[in-house]
Amino acid sequence: MNNSNIYSKKAVAIGDFDGMHRAHKKVITGSQNTIIYCVNNTFSLLQKSIFERMYPKAFFADFSEIKDLTGEEFIEKIILKKFKAEMVLCGFNFRFGKNAACNAMDMRRYLEKKDVWVRILEHLDFEGEPISSTRIRAALESGDIEKANQMLGYSFTFESNVISGDRRGRTIDFPTINQHLPEGLVVPKFGVYESVTYVGKTAYKSFTNIGQRPTWKVDKPLCETHIFDYNGNLYNQTVRIELVKYLREERKFKSKEELKQQLNYDKSSII
Repeated sequence: MNNSNIYSKKAVAIGDFDGMHRAHKKVITGSQNTIIYCVNNTFSLLQKSIFERMYPKAFFADFSEIKDLTGEEFIEKIILKKFKAEMVLCGFNFRFGKNAACNAMDMRRYLEKKDVWVRILEHLDFEGEPISSTRIRAALESGDIEKANQMLGYSFTFESNVISGDRRGRTIDFPTINQHLPEGLVVPKFGVYESVTYVGKTAYKSFTNIGQRPTWKVDKPLCETHIFDYNGNLYNQTVRIELVKYLREERKFKSKEELKQQLNYDKSSII
């Protein structure tokens, strides 16, 4: 079988794809006609709404449909009958079947007999270790957003509805939009980040505070973003935020003047 024939075959890329990081992207590039099948519906690094826009040919497993299938049943019912795969793409550590009893090599051995090619991708390293969702989550939780973004291959991003706030930022010339992090998404280390805010398709420089606001404390972690050079009412709109760089930890300020001075410094460090 030559490479051009392989590339044109209908392929199914299988994995958990949490975050669709650089190693995941390597898996899905084996064919020009690839369907993505996500066997895990928990998304801690890239929320599902953004994932679906980025990868419109993605399908999400119904766990109740697959949880009790043996490895052979999974291949026959899902890979062959449901998707009619001519080629399968997966990572070296992919496991399937009840209790994760089967691995990628088991799939290759089974499907070779049915003339279905299985392409198994080896790990992709970053700083001497394989890229993984676990490593990316750990980087985000420790505030190493730049390392997390390098492993993701894009800036950590989320979108959420803008909620009403107490409007204190306006009193010091730093109006903010307030958002909660989407349910299930990993919570990055509390602190202030350089960010990019998307209002529609327009990108604006910004900075975002994630945490509990020690100066004016809140009960639930909140994302407060000051958007540079933007005037407009965004209440009840869905706005996307990308975190670019960790600037500093949260701190309690003694006065509005002290807070304003710090925010001016934060803004100048970005501009």
